[in-house]
Amino acid sequence: MLSYVPPMRQRPFFYGWTVLAAAATIVAVGMGALFSLGVFLKPIEESMGWSRSAISMVALINWLGMGLGSFVWGALSDRMGGRAVAAAGGFVLGLGLVLSSQVSTLAQFHVTFGFMVGFAVGAFYAPLTATTAKWFTANRGLALGVVSAGIGLGTFLTAPLTRWLTSTWDWRTAMLVLGDLAWLVIIPSALLIRNAPSEMGAVALGGTAAAQREFSPRQVVRAPQFWAISLTHLACCAAHSGPIFHMVTHAIDQGVAAMVAATVFGVSGLTSIAGRIGCGLLADRFGAKRTLIAGLGLQAAMIFSYLFTRDAAGFYAAAVVFGVAYGGVMPLYALVTREYFGERVMGTAYGAVFLISTFGMGLGSWAGGFIHDTLGTYAWLFIGSTAIGVMATVLALTFRSPRVALRTSYVAGLTGSVKG
Repeated sequence: MLSYVPPMRQRPFFYGWTVLAAAATIVAVGMGALFSLGVFLKPIEESMGWSRSAISMVALINWLGMGLGSFVWGALSDRMGGRAVAAAGGFVLGLGLVLSSQVSTLAQFHVTFGFMVGFAVGAFYAPLTATTAKWFTANRGLALGVVSAGIGLGTFLTAPLTRWLTSTWDWRTAMLVLGDLAWLVIIPSALLIRNAPSEMGAVALGGTAAAQREFSPRQVVRAPQFWAISLTHLACCAAHSGPIFHMVTHAIDQGVAAMVAATVFGVSGLTSIAGRIGCGLLADRFGAKRTLIAGLGLQAAMIFSYLFTRDAAGFYAAAVVFGVAYGGVMPLYALVTREYFGERVMGTAYGAVFLISTFGMGLGSWAGGFIHDTLGTYAWLFIGSTAIGVMATVLALTFRSPRVALRTSYVAGLTGSVKG
């Protein structure tokens, strides 16, 4: 006699995975376009007659624009959600790249690629990191590592594509194609994002997060821990931005073929993906602070190693480990910001942290070009970047847990009980 077997209930699909995939894709396209300036550096230098330091100044404006954008878009995402912010940023990014392909003066390039592209890309990483964090209570480090891995994926895919386009046609055509890709990929991906599980009647993976103190934006910027995180992030970015931005031209200066040099740049982006995801997993297990300190130490050591790198094999080896190091530390700042300041103002808080860090990104990129034009070598770039990397490691050692004040609701309840 056959017994009745009730049908198995299928678990509903967790939409947070869709949000995570869309966020990583958007970050990949946006950051890939931003970092493509390193590949455009030599073709633009040869075509337009601008010096490396002049083009590197565009990178400084680029990063300052991104920093401002991260803060503005981050604050907007706390009010409007990441979906609207990412879609608007995608439109501005595409427009900035298309206009950049048509410039005839350095001043125009400052506005289009320098500010417009930078400001637009600010709509992606910090706001979408904050949005993704709302979907994950468990495995939050892994989730934010995947979003951050979009930066490495974008670098890995965009660098060879940009080099191929500039070699086959010219830098203007390559930039026009990148602008079209921004429109075709980012805007549809943004429409897949839902700003919080509550929009769909769902809960975060791992359940609702435990109640914690909620900071106001004013309390965030007044907290010593905010400045400790921000200055560490700034020093970290100042240390690795110059070596990243000038990696291709430094390798070419050492006699490495141009296409190979661009591939080395892509390899560092690829291994940074492993670093971002791996450090996210390590942070879930050992804590973000410990993982960050170890990553910053490795980053400083690998920057120093570029002083002794001369051939293609050496550049590939250095790129592998350097990519793991600089990629691995990046999602950890979002984690410690979320741990210290909570979910409600994370877009604003992490946007502000990222704003400060971009001064380091822009300064390092510009300083590399200035040092090369002045001294004819990148050696002092790597020496200075190593020292700043050590400083970032020391600053991370100062991280302390913030004083957790009472929640407003708890204070109100306590006041009521006292009055009673």
